[in-house]
Amino acid sequence: MDENRNFNNDDFIENPKEYEEHVVEEPDEVEASEEESFHEDEFTTEKIESEEYIIPNDIYIGREDKGEEENQAKEKKRKSFRGSLISYIALALVASLVGGIASIYLAPMLYGKILPNPNTSQYVSTTPININTNDDINTVAAVAKKAMSSVVGITTVEVQQLPFPFFSSQEVEGVGSGVIVDSNGYILTNSHVVADGNAKSVNVLFENGEKKPGTVLWNDSLLDLAIVKVDATNLPVADLGDSDDLEVGEVVVAIGNPLGLELQRTVTSGIISGLHRSIRISNNHVIEDLIQTDASINNGNSGGPLLNSKGEVIGINTAKIKSAEGLGFSIPINQAKAIVEEVIEHGKYQTVVMGISGVSVVDYQQIFGVKLPVEKGVVLLQVHENTPANKAGLQIGDIITKIDDVQIENMNQLKKTLYKYRKGDKATLTINRTNTILEVEIEFTHIK
Repeated sequence: MDENRNFNNDDFIENPKEYEEHVVEEPDEVEASEEESFHEDEFTTEKIESEEYIIPNDIYIGREDKGEEENQAKEKKRKSFRGSLISYIALALVASLVGGIASIYLAPMLYGKILPNPNTSQYVSTTPININTNDDINTVAAVAKKAMSSVVGITTVEVQQLPFPFFSSQEVEGVGSGVIVDSNGYILTNSHVVADGNAKSVNVLFENGEKKPGTVLWNDSLLDLAIVKVDATNLPVADLGDSDDLEVGEVVVAIGNPLGLELQRTVTSGIISGLHRSIRISNNHVIEDLIQTDASINNGNSGGPLLNSKGEVIGINTAKIKSAEGLGFSIPINQAKAIVEEVIEHGKYQTVVMGISGVSVVDYQQIFGVKLPVEKGVVLLQVHENTPANKAGLQIGDIITKIDDVQIENMNQLKKTLYKYRKGDKATLTINRTNTILEVEIEFTHIK
């Protein structure tokens, strides 16, 4: 029994044994709180006259009722808390809505007047950011203005034979570009623009709208260069630059007639993307030592000039890789300078000859099914009598691998290499004769 109850056993129990038989024990774990304790003024012990123990009516156990009251109080608190939480959330939403509206409509009116303007805060850099116009744009405009009048349009008519029906033909029109290299009517263009010299007619259109017929004085399909002559004088002439003095990354400008005369003298610009490039035009035709540019070059631009930042011609536009954008190629102008000078002076251009017939190492191995000691070069099949090759002691079966410092891979490359030599010039040939490396000096005494 709890001590707080203060029961006197002598006054409360007459027969302890009978008490022990009838006593009802409360669980040990139940402890009465201070609120459940009984005070002496609330309970007065009386002598039990009856033999049985009876719990007085004013003694009761209120634990369960108290627990229900506590549960009801907790439930009220939970409901009160839920109501408060919903109120808080609603208040927050209303506050955020009011703040958003105020920031949209009121802030612009307050900035700079009552509130400090954030655009003038101390975190703004004090160093001004200056955006200057790219000088390359002005360069392109100046180059175009300088060279535009020297660029011409070229139209051709070519007669092509058709395989079917038999003995039939058709006329095909072509369009290209060119550049005036002499005031007396000499125009430099591509060989394929004038159908490799097979064009039935050639007409040249000038900047002032005048149109004149032209004549092909010289062309070479290996170099893809041609010179056209018109009957005219005092024509504006383009300045020729030095294609040996180029660097990758230089600004270049291309002028031509892309996609026909409707877009005459279109100007595009870019940079030199690469030097000494080689592209294969056909199985037996490779154009080497080209200038690669990302300046837009399309059909009709062929034969037009590629200009440097000084407005000087550094190349003749010749080809574009159809499978990719930004891959155009130009023939270095230095390859054409000597030819232009000789054609202007003599009306024709003659190249030196060696007096040989040959085939590439690759073709020779495929035709005869043999393995040669080198992978690249020209195998001599014939050496003509009384020719520079014969006088230099070349023999059938020799393999020419170099002319001076230029590697030789096939006959086309050999012929193009000879363009830079004149009658009376000498060169050193590197040959492989029965697996022995020899160097032979040759003098070019014959021209063709």
